[in-house]
Amino acid sequence: MVTMHPATRDWWKAFGLIALVWAALFLLLRPTGADMVAIWERSETYAHGYVVLPIALWLVWRKRHLLMASPVAPDWRVLAFALVAATCWLLARIMSVNVVEQYAFVGLLICAVWLLLGSKAARVMLFPLGYLLLMVPNGDNFLPQLMNITADITVFILRLWGLPVFREGTFFSLPSGDWSVVEGCSGIRYIISSVTLGVLYAYLTYRTLWKRIAFSIAAFVVPILANGMRATLIVLIAHYSDMKLALGVDHFIYGWVWFGVVMLLMFAVGNIWREDTLAEEHQAPPALSPKLGILPAGTLLALVALFAWYAHHLGNRPPLPSPLARVAVPAGWSESPTPVTEWTPSWAGLDDQRSLHLQGDGARVMLYLGWYSTQRQGSELINFDNQLVPQKHPVWRKPTERARDIVIGGQTLHLREATVDSRSLGQRLLIWYWNRIPGESTTNTLEVKLALGLRELRGADDAGAVVILATPYVDQPSEAEAVLRRFVAALQPVMNPVLDKRQP
Repeated sequence: MVTMHPATRDWWKAFGLIALVWAALFLLLRPTGADMVAIWERSETYAHGYVVLPIALWLVWRKRHLLMASPVAPDWRVLAFALVAATCWLLARIMSVNVVEQYAFVGLLICAVWLLLGSKAARVMLFPLGYLLLMVPNGDNFLPQLMNITADITVFILRLWGLPVFREGTFFSLPSGDWSVVEGCSGIRYIISSVTLGVLYAYLTYRTLWKRIAFSIAAFVVPILANGMRATLIVLIAHYSDMKLALGVDHFIYGWVWFGVVMLLMFAVGNIWREDTLAEEHQAPPALSPKLGILPAGTLLALVALFAWYAHHLGNRPPLPSPLARVAVPAGWSESPTPVTEWTPSWAGLDDQRSLHLQGDGARVMLYLGWYSTQRQGSELINFDNQLVPQKHPVWRKPTERARDIVIGGQTLHLREATVDSRSLGQRLLIWYWNRIPGESTTNTLEVKLALGLRELRGADDAGAVVILATPYVDQPSEAEAVLRRFVAALQPVMNPVLDKRQP
């Protein structure tokens, strides 16, 4: 009959306690964990999240003999880190910053292990615990930069190749046809896959710290450069085939084949400096059993439960009624009998919206107001899904966008300026837009998130509005700037007091 060593039995009890604490954390912060799993489910880009935890557990299993030989005792000091993580979770939750909220959630899982097993045991599991952070779906915020980098590399190589290229933002044209770099061309899937595999490969293959860091950096940089090369090859194939190849399903096939080849080459080069894994020392379990941290486990869960309750309490506050109907038409302007444009912005989860087509002194402007009574997931003033023109729009495109500071009436207005156009409709528009929060107009996303989040944290309302102006032009956007300046000067005195009023 096989009997289990008493210390081994106690270790299984310790692991069981950790599993129970993790389950309790998931139940307390269920919306956060459920959001992560939902993203893994619907997005191929982040489907790797399903395998991160099993890989981390396997890495811990490989270290089990070193782990069981480590002195283990609960470390109460870790509660300070847990308090920081819980605070970050609460702030991110009320600000609807998904990625920070989910990192804080995973951070609490890591703190639970560290708290219950102590610092020496956590040091043995340092990489597996850190690897858990890859469960967080993070990357969408970098899509605009990655799209621009892809366009930069592609246009640079095409011009170096000798082809004439005309570029507007992420759109560019060759004599053979028009192209645009959209989200699917950003390379985010390649980068995330490469980093997830690359850091694991570096950890298992090398023992020298600088080699691990160097290969992990390469796993991030190489797919960015490779994606630019991939986009260039697709354009060249289509160009020299009279736009017959690399435009349909083969467009994606070429991409994944290219990525596979690049990854094989990267791992092959990395293998040259391989430092073979040293045999693990299979030490016997320690004579002293690990101490079960039932009291610190309960303290951690009580702390997290308090934060979860307060977040739920804040989320149940009544929303502020919309004031948009009370915004008057500015002096010197009147409603236009015909629409200024068929274009409309795409802002997600609005509680109210109002669109006015106005004319005055020979000029025409569309005023679009969007209202958020309270900030919540999927319905927030700052959201990646809020776009002037959605990707692959059949009619409209957005060639340019930039931040601008405009001085009107002696005051500086921070806004974003963009151009949108439609070849089929033959119209070009100059767009100005900004966010209005109590007492301030701004486009600084961090400033808006913090201001509204802090208002909600102290029990005040967190309502906000987006203001979007559009006016047509013929040749250059500068032609329409004077129109928007005049309109904003007349609009702000009648709009800002209404949007800033905090009572119905």
